[in-house]
Amino acid sequence: MSDNKEISTLIQEAIGLLQQLISIPSFSKEENGTAGAIGRFLSDHDIDFHRKGNNIWAYNKHFDPAKPTILLNSHHDTVKPNPGWTKDPFHPEIEGGMLYGLGSNDAGGCLVSLMAAFRYFYDKSNLPYNLAFAATAEEENSGLNGIESILEDLGPMDLVIVGEPTQMQMAIAEKGLMVLDCVAYGKTGHAAREEGENAIYKAVDDIEWFRNYKFEKVSPYVGPMKMTVTVIKAGEQHNVVPSECHFVVDVRMTDQYTHEEVLDIIRQHVQSEVKARSTRLKPSFIAPEHAIVQAGLALGLTTYGSPTTSDQAVIPYTSIKIGPGDSSRSHTADEFIYLKEIEDGVGIYVGILERMMV
Repeated sequence: MSDNKEISTLIQEAIGLLQQLISIPSFSKEENGTAGAIGRFLSDHDIDFHRKGNNIWAYNKHFDPAKPTILLNSHHDTVKPNPGWTKDPFHPEIEGGMLYGLGSNDAGGCLVSLMAAFRYFYDKSNLPYNLAFAATAEEENSGLNGIESILEDLGPMDLVIVGEPTQMQMAIAEKGLMVLDCVAYGKTGHAAREEGENAIYKAVDDIEWFRNYKFEKVSPYVGPMKMTVTVIKAGEQHNVVPSECHFVVDVRMTDQYTHEEVLDIIRQHVQSEVKARSTRLKPSFIAPEHAIVQAGLALGLTTYGSPTTSDQAVIPYTSIKIGPGDSSRSHTADEFIYLKEIEDGVGIYVGILERMMV
C-alpha cells in the first residue's frame, strides 16, 4: 500500500518544481533552461540522470535488465503565449486553488506528477518491473530532437505512459497526422481568350473530393478519418490562367489505416500530384484488455479515443496517454491547472503502478 505521508511530500515538491519551470521560458527548441532545472532537481534528490540535447532521463535505482521496463514520459517545452494573456505567463501565480502560468496545464502538471510517481518507486528494491522517467523536448512542434532522438539511448520499453492533460482519463487510442502537399497542374493562357487549362478548377474538383470522401473503415475508438484542406495558393496576375495550384491537406489518421494505404486511396481518386511531408506521426492504440487499462478501470477511470496527437505518434512501443489537467485549457490565455488535479494525478499514477504489481 502507498505511503500517504510520503506522497503528500512528493506532491508539494512537484508543485514547487512546476512553479520553477513556469518561470523559465521553454519554447520548443529553446528548452535549455528547463532541462537544466529538471536535471538539478533530480540531482538534489540523489537521482542520477542522463541528458542529450534538452532531453533528461533516469532509471530506478535497482534497475534490472531481466525485468520489463515502463517509461513515464512527458514534455517540458511550451508554445508561445498568445496575445490574450492578462497575467504574466512566466509568473507562477496561485489563486483560488489554481496555478497559473504558461505550460502549467500542457504539460507541466503531467511532467511533475509523473516525476513524483517515479520518485516514489525510485529506490524500492522489490519492483516486478523497472521504471524509467523522461522529460523531453520539442513535443509541441513535433521536432526531431525530442523523445524520438533518445529512443535508442533509452533502450526498449515494454510500456510507455505519456503524460498529457486528459483529466486523468485513459486515452487508449490517438489519431496520427499526415500532412499532404498537393499540386494541380494546368496550362497557362490569357484569361480573356479560351486559352490554357485552369489549374484552380482542377484543384477545386480535388478539394471537393477531399471535403466529401468518407473512408470505409471507422475506428471504434477515435471515429472516422478526417481530411481538411487548410492552405491554397495559385496565380500571380488577374489576366493569366494559372498553370499550377498548390494546396495543403491535414489528414488525421486512425488505427484502421496505414499512411501508405491512405496515400494509395487518395492518389486513386484525385488528379493532383500528392506528396506526404512525413509519415512519422502514426496513430496509436492499446488493447482494452492490457494490464494498465484494467488497473485504471479498477480505480474508476474511463477510456476514450483522443483526436489530438502527442509524442505517442513517434513512440514505437505500446503506450497510453493519461495525465492531470484539461486539454481544452492547452494553448489558451491565462493557462492554469488546479492544484487538486496534480494531487489526484500523483495518487492515480502511483495507484495504477501499484495495481500492476499484483
